[in-house]
Amino acid sequence: MRFETWTPLALRLCRLGMLAAVVFIIRANHARLDIPGDWRVTLAVIKPYYPGAARLVPDAEKTQFTVLDARGNRLGCAVRTSPMADAIIGYIGPTDTLVALDPNLKVLGVAILRSPDTPKYVDDIVADPTFLKTWNGKTWDEVAHLDPAKAGIEGVSGATVTSMSIAESITYRLAHSKPTAAAPAFRMRPHDYGLIVAVMVSSLLAFTSLRGRTWLRRLWQAAIIGYVGLVAGDLLALSLFRGWTVSGVAWRVAPGLALLAAVALLAPWITRRPLYCQYLCPHGAAQELLDRISPHRLRSALPRALASGLRWLPALTLVVVLACTMLALPLDVAAVEPFDAWLVRSAGWASVVIAALSLVAALFVPMAYCRFGCPTGAVLDFVRSRGPRDRFGTRDAVAAALVALAALLYWQHETITRWITGPL
Repeated sequence: MRFETWTPLALRLCRLGMLAAVVFIIRANHARLDIPGDWRVTLAVIKPYYPGAARLVPDAEKTQFTVLDARGNRLGCAVRTSPMADAIIGYIGPTDTLVALDPNLKVLGVAILRSPDTPKYVDDIVADPTFLKTWNGKTWDEVAHLDPAKAGIEGVSGATVTSMSIAESITYRLAHSKPTAAAPAFRMRPHDYGLIVAVMVSSLLAFTSLRGRTWLRRLWQAAIIGYVGLVAGDLLALSLFRGWTVSGVAWRVAPGLALLAAVALLAPWITRRPLYCQYLCPHGAAQELLDRISPHRLRSALPRALASGLRWLPALTLVVVLACTMLALPLDVAAVEPFDAWLVRSAGWASVVIAALSLVAALFVPMAYCRFGCPTGAVLDFVRSRGPRDRFGTRDAVAAALVALAALLYWQHETITRWITGPL
């Protein structure tokens, strides 16, 4: 095989390798920092359910706790869903939930101990007046045999995936006593079928003669904005990829979203066409439609120096997110992109501001956010093939630097953490 033929393929494989290396390092770092045990289950957490609690006695795995009063009398037991139900992943990762039961094994209450999901979604679940009380008064056996979907348990609006994963993890935890029990059943919900249809239609528009029909493209963009954006709210984002990197892909709970992510990564790698960015991203579709209706007199070209500088913004965002992830620094990753704003009822203000500014910018500079601000798009574009003429370039150098940064933060984690948290 000639050098000119296999070099682009080798480069594409190298890019996948660099992406996999970053994922591997982040997962290894998270596993190292994740402290097992009962440190999250304290008297302060269980006091609302056992006012007289004075001591907790954990089992060997520290996933079940006998609650005792000051005289040693048993008040009940509290169980946590992690790590037994960690295979049930919400929007980003598994939520560790506490279930408090009385001496007769009836549920007294449910509390969220820790969740990697977007804080705003978790806050909405905690603030919901009914969801966490769904299991109150039910016995251990009743909860263990409860099918959340058949029982009519509805997720909290705006945080459906997270709340339903909590419901399923509670059932799974009480139905199994060993961490080695079988993984929960694969589930398909209506919005998963909707995303599958969206992927299929987008593929037809991208890879057939339908691609040249402008009116059909505009109609499809409106549909993507309406369904994927406003109804399903299933947009790909750094927060999603980071959560899945740490906790695993939520393909059992959100198979449609998992398929969407797989297509977004593999389609440009195999076909050279950015399927997600051009045909499936509601924010991109909104920018393109705004560009079409914007008066020509409003459009302007950025100065070359400014445009060149802005093109580094996605890479800098990736550096910040990677560093905060490796060092376990408090950063709401959903707040650095506009995609969370499409979940109107649960959107954080930072995402709303970024979304509004990026859409206004699209009136003046075509596809401004996609071109100059999108870190998720930068990741998807990184794996994209450029064909036979593809060569090692700036994006590959940046990716190599990110791999080196991840490795440095892994091996020098304690030193860097002490430097950051130590006295000034």
